Amino acid sequence: MTQITAADLKGRVEAGEKLNIIDVREPAEYAESNMGAKLIPLGQIMSMQIDELEDLRNEEIIIHCRSGARSMQACAMLEQAGFTNVVNVTGGILAWQQLS
Repeated sequence: MTQITAADLKGRVEAGEKLNIIDVREPAEYAESNMGAKLIPLGQIMSMQIDELEDLRNEEIIIHCRSGARSMQACAMLEQAGFTNVVNVTGGILAWQQLS
C-alpha cells in the first residue's frame, strides 16, 4: 500500500491535478469538515458495496479518514478486491487541517 502525506496531497490538489479522493469517515464527520472528497464510509467498503468505484479499479484512488487508521483498512480491503493503485493519506484530515 502506498502512502501520501497531507502536505503532498495538498500540493497535488493546488496544482489542479484531477484526483480520485475518497473519504471513508461517517456522514456526520464529513458534514463537520471535509476536503471535497467523495464520501464512501468504511462500513460500505468493508461490506464490498463498492460499485461506484469499479471504473477506478486501475486508477489511483487516494483514501483518507480522520487520522489514517480507517483509510488504511479501506486500502487493504480494496487491494484484496483487485484495485491496483490505492493510496493512504497518513494523518488523515487532522493532518490536512493543520496545513490551513
